[in-house]
Amino acid sequence: MYSYIKGIITETTKNYVVIENSDIGYLVYVANPYSFEMGVETTIYLYNHIREEEYSLYGFKSIEEKDLFIRLLNVKGIGPKMGLPMLATGTITGIVDAIERENILYLTKFPKIGEKLARQIILDLKGKLTRVEGSLPNSQDDLVNVLESLGYKLTDIKKILPQVDESLTIEIQIKEALKLLLK
Repeated sequence: MYSYIKGIITETTKNYVVIENSDIGYLVYVANPYSFEMGVETTIYLYNHIREEEYSLYGFKSIEEKDLFIRLLNVKGIGPKMGLPMLATGTITGIVDAIERENILYLTKFPKIGEKLARQIILDLKGKLTRVEGSLPNSQDDLVNVLESLGYKLTDIKKILPQVDESLTIEIQIKEALKLLLK
């Protein structure tokens, strides 16, 4: 089993990237291939999907993203080709929050996820994702969602979160966070 691969991105398509390591190009299916820079050394966290007729690598920018993907695969009816688009169109905090709050409407926005499968996801994963490594405290979920909707990257948001006082109202937290992000 592979845990991660570090190498140079040599090819990007709409479904996968090719990452070269030791003169070998590995085809890795990723959620957002165009978020990877060509010609730049990158670390991709891997999930090996092995079936009778298929051996595929699925890649993620963070361990938290990989962990959520693996947990989604444990839901009956979700395979890698359904789990990956969820991560491509949603955020880790958004998906976890939707599951914890039983937000079926949010989950059904993903491709091929109907109401029945959304209910199954909630049934199987509710209460189990709060331990997703690196996930954010619930009190900061709203702040993160607002900042992401404004176009800020989760990595940048996580850097400033410890500096934002959680006891403040959400409006003041947003103002404080924006000041920190604009520095």
